[in-house]
Amino acid sequence: MSKLKGILLTEGMHGMISQAEGLAKALDLDFIHEKIELNNFWKMIPPKLTPVQNFVFKNEIKKNFDIVISCGRKSVIPSIYLKKKFKNKIINIHIQDPKVSVNNFDFIVAPEHDQLSGKNVLTTKGAIHYLRPSELKENEDYLKTKLKKEKIVSLIVGGPNKYYNYDEKSINELFKNIEENFLNNNYQLIFIPSIRTPQKIINKAKDFFNENQIIIDNVDKRAYLSSLQLADHIVVTCDSTSMISEAAITGKPIYVAQFQAIKKNYRFENFFKLFKSLNIIRDLIPLESQLDKWNYEKLNETDRISGYIKDQVKNYDFS
Repeated sequence: MSKLKGILLTEGMHGMISQAEGLAKALDLDFIHEKIELNNFWKMIPPKLTPVQNFVFKNEIKKNFDIVISCGRKSVIPSIYLKKKFKNKIINIHIQDPKVSVNNFDFIVAPEHDQLSGKNVLTTKGAIHYLRPSELKENEDYLKTKLKKEKIVSLIVGGPNKYYNYDEKSINELFKNIEENFLNNNYQLIFIPSIRTPQKIINKAKDFFNENQIIIDNVDKRAYLSSLQLADHIVVTCDSTSMISEAAITGKPIYVAQFQAIKKNYRFENFFKLFKSLNIIRDLIPLESQLDKWNYEKLNETDRISGYIKDQVKNYDFS
């Protein structure tokens, strides 16, 4: 039997691509990416108030797929439009809360902290993603030759969003905590930026940390994978539940660098509460004693969810 074909609809951000691509790979799809662009007026309108029409988005999507996997607000209407157009000839899966009726989709994959329910809603602990243990191992040597110390801390940095503005005080406190908690305890740092990390923060890291630390100054997937594999401890900034979820596949201690929120977001708080209850994360604070080491069951929600969907889809008639 030939592979099913998939199309991934996202806004092009790392966290969305990671989730959509991770599910597509786990479902063993032959897939392509489609970065969704909405026409100007509709960028400002929430999905629940947007008509399900193709004039809403700029993309011209032709039928050459069996499964649509969408992620993010901008992809909601295109996914629903394709389902209405091709009906039972395709299956549409949306990742995250679409903020519209769940009945518009065959499946919705949503983290528990979204608090979404429905007969077609599959809940996950944290975000699903594309990372696999084998892929981390394959990229271990990418940064290994740069190591000068036995103990490694990897700092994974996101960027400003509507909840966290990355003010200078927060970054200064983060870098100081890394220095005092880890570098002063004979750790070597691997600094990994994301696509959302402002250049000024990367430059600040170069200035703040000494030349013995590894500062990656661009978006480098292999460096990211290598850093997760090499780390003894992982520190991730609080703005990305996706990157925290990705780090949790390692089973290694994860500290979350908490910043002052500029607006209330219960989803983040529920996520942190869940991951603390699973013994996956702890808050990064100035430590007065030896760093903690703890273990937890490696989180691999992507395979669990894809296994269920595979069972549901295997007898599906796409004709």
